[in-house]
Amino acid sequence: MGPITSEVKDFVNRVKLGFVATVSPDGTPNLSPKGTTIAWDDHQLVFADIHSPGTVRNLRSNPSIEINVVDIFTRKGFRFKGIAIVHSDGEFFDAVIAHYRSAGSLHEIQHIVSVRVDQLIEIWSPAYDKNLTEREVKNRWIEYWDNMNSTRK
Repeated sequence: MGPITSEVKDFVNRVKLGFVATVSPDGTPNLSPKGTTIAWDDHQLVFADIHSPGTVRNLRSNPSIEINVVDIFTRKGFRFKGIAIVHSDGEFFDAVIAHYRSAGSLHEIQHIVSVRVDQLIEIWSPAYDKNLTEREVKNRWIEYWDNMNSTRK
């Protein structure tokens, strides 16, 4: 069994939006959201390159990566650190593409990026340090978003 438990898999596959950090050739950080992030198995996450030439270029020169997947309402999530592989064809590429197609994706996918997870760290908001429950934290953020969106025209 790998570091990605069934609970973590369920969380990632429900949230889907991962923030991917890579290192640019000049050594500066690059952060890019990926709405196709899924837990593929007990050891790896994957995401599709739909419009990510910078991310792919960075990973080809330095495969170190971190992905953060956070539920914006509960303010909980996970940090995944590991090494990425960019796939352009082959059995693995085809299997992941088939998964996205069966889930309804119509986007042209350039590459599949797999990340073997070496380190998994749980994330939670400091709000929990104040003895707030998950329901209380979630309700506060739902109210915030509802208020913000009700004032827009």
